[in-house]
Amino acid sequence: MAEIATIARPYAEALFKAQGVADRAALANELQALGAVAADPAMRSFADNPKVTSDQVFELLTSIAGRDSGAGQGGAPLSAPARNLLRTVIDNGRLAALPEIAEQYHQLVNGQSGTSDALIESAFPIEGAQLDGVVRSLEKRFKRRLDARVVVDPALIGGIRVVVGDEVLDTSVRARLEQMRVALTA
Repeated sequence: MAEIATIARPYAEALFKAQGVADRAALANELQALGAVAADPAMRSFADNPKVTSDQVFELLTSIAGRDSGAGQGGAPLSAPARNLLRTVIDNGRLAALPEIAEQYHQLVNGQSGTSDALIESAFPIEGAQLDGVVRSLEKRFKRRLDARVVVDPALIGGIRVVVGDEVLDTSVRARLEQMRVALTA
């Protein structure tokens, strides 16, 4: 949705410029947690209730996200920049844009560090040394550092499917079978 992306961009860019380089990755984790909580339909319904004050929404979001975020495990409070952004977003009626703000901020941090997110879909689990080898090969192929996440999809039958930004590398058996089907029916 272009409108949400347009709304989110100034928030993400302002926060990126205001945040110190060393603290950007930790803040990105907090924003991901806030974005996940804000995207929940029950939370959105609660926040949209006219009887609920912005302070109540703020307190509920900070308590849940602080408990769930990687930086806030064990119930530690969110950082001041995350709390300030959340307060601003709620006060401006932009809670729906928070997941997109978190995503755009994450992309800015990745761009600054020269890293890209990679989604590796595999028919079987990939772990440990095998994953390290796959990631090294993919980094050579895509010519950049990758932050890989593996998702198991048995429908691939074998091989892997990798998504890095808007680039897709599909070496799965399912893709090869589909290519053969198209060639035979053409």
